[in-house]
Amino acid sequence: MSGRVLVTGGAGFIGSHVAEAFLKDGWDVVVLDDLSRGHEQNIPQGARFVCADIRSAEARRLVATGKFDALNHHAAQIDVRFSVESPSVDAGINVVGLVNLLEGAGEGGVKRVVFASSGGVVYGDPEVIPTPETAPKLPVSPYGVSKLAGEYYLRAIGALRGFEGVAMRYANVFGPRQDPKSEAGVVSIFVSRLLEGRKLTVFGDGRQTRDYVFVKDVARANVLATTARLPASADFNAPAFNIATSIERNVRELAESVGQVMGQQPELEFAPPRPGELFRSALDTSKAKAVLGWAPEWTFDDGLRQLVDWFRKEAR
Repeated sequence: MSGRVLVTGGAGFIGSHVAEAFLKDGWDVVVLDDLSRGHEQNIPQGARFVCADIRSAEARRLVATGKFDALNHHAAQIDVRFSVESPSVDAGINVVGLVNLLEGAGEGGVKRVVFASSGGVVYGDPEVIPTPETAPKLPVSPYGVSKLAGEYYLRAIGALRGFEGVAMRYANVFGPRQDPKSEAGVVSIFVSRLLEGRKLTVFGDGRQTRDYVFVKDVARANVLATTARLPASADFNAPAFNIATSIERNVRELAESVGQVMGQQPELEFAPPRPGELFRSALDTSKAKAVLGWAPEWTFDDGLRQLVDWFRKEAR
């Protein structure tokens, strides 16, 4: 099944890959982005582009009048550190902006809304690793709170306005088009610094772990989640899916892997740990496999090679 989809944040890193995946699956794609972080050259050929802020009346009207079957929401404030410094701005974009679009979705008869949440932050520092969707929700940063609040608004407004909501709880996504200036993109930061012959900065002792999932696997999961039959359950976690690899990799191991793929020996420098950051994170993906028919197909090293190739082309 295909139809008409609005991809917010579709000029950004993950959103542009999602828009591409929808186009390849035969969907009519419209991209909404204010270009505050995204780049127009990221928008795939064949997608229509609308430049607007997700908090605006224009964005709400677009969703309400665009005759969309689905809304795929990736536009967001993504920096944990910024959310710690400016929680009100983070909430204004990630909560108020989302609610604005959900109101438009209700008015426009949208059937399904797929929301980019974050498995890396909504669970906090979990007791069980890999962490299942049913784990307690204990976010330790305003960004994590805003993503969890977004899931609650998605469920509540969907029930009131007649659309289905799906929350995609991502691990640490990496791949081509990831901004090395973004705090959220440690893999891209390491690659860009090695290309420039610079040291790699490690915050804390470098033993903290993350679960790194390749962006093309994430994009495929979004297309599947748009049409999959959802579990008939009132449980909050029923329409939520971890999108990850279930593999833990610490920062020191990450630096070593990046160096091996690039044929360089990275030199590390250490800095104090950052507030609001987790120590361990890896997500259980068995539910995504059972319900969506999704599992990651890209290995970390193969995805890393794609990212390195992209950086080298961009640097020309």
